[in-house]
Amino acid sequence: MEQISTDVAIIGAGPAGMFAVFECGMLKMSCVLIDALDELGGQCVALYPEKPIYDIPAHPAIEGAALIAQLEQQIAPFDCVKLLGRQVTGLDGAKGNFTLTTSAGDKVTAKAVILAAGAGAFGPNRPPLEGLSAYEAAGAVRYYVKKREDLRGKRVVIAGGGDSAVDWALALQGVAAHIAVVHRRAKFRAAPESAAQLDALAEAGKVEMVIPYQLHALHGQGGVLEAVEVADLDGNTRKLEADVLLPFFGLAMELGPIAEWGMELTQKNHVTVTSATMETSLPGVFAVGDIVTYPGKLKLILQGFAEGAVAAHSIYGIVNPDTALHFEYSTTKGVPG
Repeated sequence: MEQISTDVAIIGAGPAGMFAVFECGMLKMSCVLIDALDELGGQCVALYPEKPIYDIPAHPAIEGAALIAQLEQQIAPFDCVKLLGRQVTGLDGAKGNFTLTTSAGDKVTAKAVILAAGAGAFGPNRPPLEGLSAYEAAGAVRYYVKKREDLRGKRVVIAGGGDSAVDWALALQGVAAHIAVVHRRAKFRAAPESAAQLDALAEAGKVEMVIPYQLHALHGQGGVLEAVEVADLDGNTRKLEADVLLPFFGLAMELGPIAEWGMELTQKNHVTVTSATMETSLPGVFAVGDIVTYPGKLKLILQGFAEGAVAAHSIYGIVNPDTALHFEYSTTKGVPG
């Protein structure tokens, strides 16, 4: 339990939230970074730490975990307080004098707030299979892959038809002993190029395509998986020998208490902002990253970075109402000590 006074409270420790710490720090504003996950990085670390990202400027390719490590190094000079493994449960006060409370009993007073919570707290959509929890606890059913090497030599069944399912089928080539992809229809919702690569691997006999089938049951003892049973649309079943099941059926996203703060939201639980300032309809509360919507919004990490810069400069006048902001390039002023 912490009691902290800061200039800016940032909710969400993914890439957009972390870079917002940097932008605020460059303007000599202190920050507290709060996240429901136990580590920095948001979806980059939780969902695709070893997956290459190709549209980060100056990095032809960088894995999710490596990007977060670089961002952590970038914000290190600013000594940002990090409250991890807790959810923001309440917001009181007004612009210039907010009080936030967390599920851990923390109390944070801040002059402004930045929401960088992605699409809110997230968790996997779990398949309705009997005995699932025992296999989850033993690591035989996983919704995220932290390290490819953890699956070396394993018989892996991947279920789903989206980008995650296809991407991991490609990424585990040469690592897993056998890969079977289960999907209810032949058409995948993944990027066309990735789907084409999967088709090529299937034709070469390097991936077994189990179509049209759906997950039906798990077989094993004591959390040790032996086989995944699948069923077709007519109820015919077959068993796939397996050590690990990776079900990729998307994430359940919830804004949680944030949705009750009175901000203007869309039907898809995105926060509406004024793009020139990144301020929400609640004065003093700003938002950046995947949680926001405005005309021309792109869900790209690099745009979240730019939004963090805009929000920080907009907040400066709240934190320093009697001081004019004179814009300077980082090459001129360097990183404040």
